[in-house]
Amino acid sequence: MGRRAGFSVDLSADRGLRHWTSPGGGRITNEPERVRSRLLVTGVVQGVGFRPFVYALARELGLSGQVGNTAAGVVAEVEGSAAAVTAFGDRVRTDAPPLAVVRTVTPQPVPALGGTEFVILDSIAGPGRTLVSPDVATCADCLAEFADPSDRRYRHPFISCTNCGPRFTIITGLPYDRPATTMAHFPLCPDCAREYSDPADRRFHAQPIACPACGPRLNLVQPGHETAYDEDALATAHRLLVDGAILAVKGLGGFHLVCDAADEAVVTTLRKRKDRGDKPFAVMAADLDMARRIAEVDAAEEELLTGIRHPIVLLRRRAGAAVAEAVAPGNPDLGVMLPYTPLHQLLFDQPGPCVLVMTSGNLSGEPIVTSDHAARSRLSGLADAWLGHDRPIHVPCDDSVVRIVDETELPVRRSRGYAPFPIDLPRPVRPALAVGGDLKNTFCVGDGQYAWLSAHVGDMDDLATLRAFDGAELHLEQLTGVRPEVLVTDKHPSYRSRQWAVLNAAGRPVVGVQHHHAHLASVMAEHRYDGDRVIGFAFDGTGYGDDGAVWGGEVLLAGYDGFDRHAHLKYVQLPGGDAGVRNPCRMALSHLKAAGIGWDPRLPSYLACAGPEHDLLVTQLDRDIACAPTSSMGRLFDAVSSLAGVCHRAGYEAQAAIELEGLASVEAGLGAYEFAIEGEEIDPAPVLAGVVRDVLSGVSPGVVSARFHQGLAELMVSVAERVRDAEGLSTVALSGGVFVNRVLLSATTRALSAAGFTVLRHRRVPPTDAGLALGQLAVAASQR
Repeated sequence: MGRRAGFSVDLSADRGLRHWTSPGGGRITNEPERVRSRLLVTGVVQGVGFRPFVYALARELGLSGQVGNTAAGVVAEVEGSAAAVTAFGDRVRTDAPPLAVVRTVTPQPVPALGGTEFVILDSIAGPGRTLVSPDVATCADCLAEFADPSDRRYRHPFISCTNCGPRFTIITGLPYDRPATTMAHFPLCPDCAREYSDPADRRFHAQPIACPACGPRLNLVQPGHETAYDEDALATAHRLLVDGAILAVKGLGGFHLVCDAADEAVVTTLRKRKDRGDKPFAVMAADLDMARRIAEVDAAEEELLTGIRHPIVLLRRRAGAAVAEAVAPGNPDLGVMLPYTPLHQLLFDQPGPCVLVMTSGNLSGEPIVTSDHAARSRLSGLADAWLGHDRPIHVPCDDSVVRIVDETELPVRRSRGYAPFPIDLPRPVRPALAVGGDLKNTFCVGDGQYAWLSAHVGDMDDLATLRAFDGAELHLEQLTGVRPEVLVTDKHPSYRSRQWAVLNAAGRPVVGVQHHHAHLASVMAEHRYDGDRVIGFAFDGTGYGDDGAVWGGEVLLAGYDGFDRHAHLKYVQLPGGDAGVRNPCRMALSHLKAAGIGWDPRLPSYLACAGPEHDLLVTQLDRDIACAPTSSMGRLFDAVSSLAGVCHRAGYEAQAAIELEGLASVEAGLGAYEFAIEGEEIDPAPVLAGVVRDVLSGVSPGVVSARFHQGLAELMVSVAERVRDAEGLSTVALSGGVFVNRVLLSATTRALSAAGFTVLRHRRVPPTDAGLALGQLAVAASQR
């Protein structure tokens, strides 16, 4: 909001009020027709310039009254003509500031008091609930000041206003005022205090407000060197990056490990230090033009890259892009983001790298590091220097990851920029906490019509992650005011998330929800679907089944209150549990054995498993030693990937499937492999026979991949049509990690829609286990 002229400030000493009056404003009279209304406004309405917006709107309409923050939301009282009061209520909904999201406006008539002033009250603590804004990228107005040598915030690493900057990660309590943030120990200088107190200024009550005179300071620590500060810290950081160093850089929600993305040697070093395997790194491009040089960017992807959230967007890598192969080995995509803080902007403002690796500051499997002290210990051996600052991060928040499929957003990791924004539920829930799963963990609290998903927590097999879960869960309860009366978990008896819930139940009931039922309920809930049962395709790598087997290729006829298992991928042996997951070549040979197909020595999978590994596998499968039955679609992807010679050893989750997807040919008329359906079993034997035939005939992996994806899409349409004929159902829900696959999701959605089905696919919550908690909550709400 730009500065307005003509305001004088009258600070009242009584009642703790701040008064702003306009001597040039319209005259307000106490005529008999005056009415007064108290309005409670809920939603994201604190820390987003809402009170100055209300003040300006009331002045424009000639209304007297007051506005203030409470723990329940913003409360405004306005008095004037009935028409003006009605217009005020309407425009509070329709004309709100850019970052505000108005959920409800509840008016209540109150006695008229008269008066000619509109007053902005100090915030009031107390019971209630408001919604907190996520952290958002630096806005255009702040960037303009940041780049202006005549502005007092020129090159200020912490420039922000009510339209941008940190929110969720610095809030320590509600209502959202500076004392309840990690900025509390930075007293405002006179200039910042004046802006903070002026409702006509866009920094009015911008809690992270700061300038070089009163704000946080940058510092750079190098072993064996004195600490450098501010511009000296930046100059040293630039030099180190140019010289091939790895920096730990403090962002909004934690530290990143940063290096030159074009330097093959330093990227390889980072990969080794972080024990990353082949899992791709994300990169940050200096600007949109540079992003276009290294990747293909369409209009929808550009909107995501440049919007207020600035997530990592999965883009198709350009041939010859100036990015080291070690950034994303074997992967045709790049995860690209643009600078979203002033400090990021400063990393690119000197000659040097134009694309930086920007990966979470942690060892693989651990949570992101947030404090300067922890960074210097936990990132020792990973980073060569630490570029930090003295503004604390109260709660960790990793970067979000999204991709575009058919011009529609598909969340892969929902975190910075999105959390803790709530999901509207189709049915009210009693206060509950759903703890999610063990991989890609997020949790969820809900009450009434809202559910709040946490930021990304991580994999629950690490003690540091469990501790991060503790802190994040308490923080989200505090911000939302939800006091859970029931805890909801996955049914897997060994999940650490379930064990956490049992240990922390404190007498509250603990409800278990089947893994794939939760997947489908999550996509239903995000669409606010409350109709008949859906035809649910729940395809993923691993989920504990009701019969004790490893499920993952499931067709469920599901509602929130239960499901029937209509069909599933035929069981096959998973040899060695996790060892079978890490070695797709073993899964390929297991699938061939189950299909009655011989192990031709010319097959890539056979060659990859030669020697003692081959003999061990034969023994395991023949004697059923350390084998678990699985219906997993993820494991079928692994098998086809290995049979086609694409990936035999997986260094990260779903690597074989990701690389198989990346090779899928886009040519039309390539055909499709056919599945067999026998009762409740979906038999992949004909598919596997087709893959083996093609591979031995020299058909390219890209064609094999295309035929497999198309065959799976056609299978899903066939099964859905069979259910529609028998049950009369016409809504299909798609969930589970397999549906991160752009090729499959696009082909399936088009084919199902063409066949007359309504398709529910993820748009707000990831289809992976990162969305499980929402589904758990929705199911538990129907099991009272």
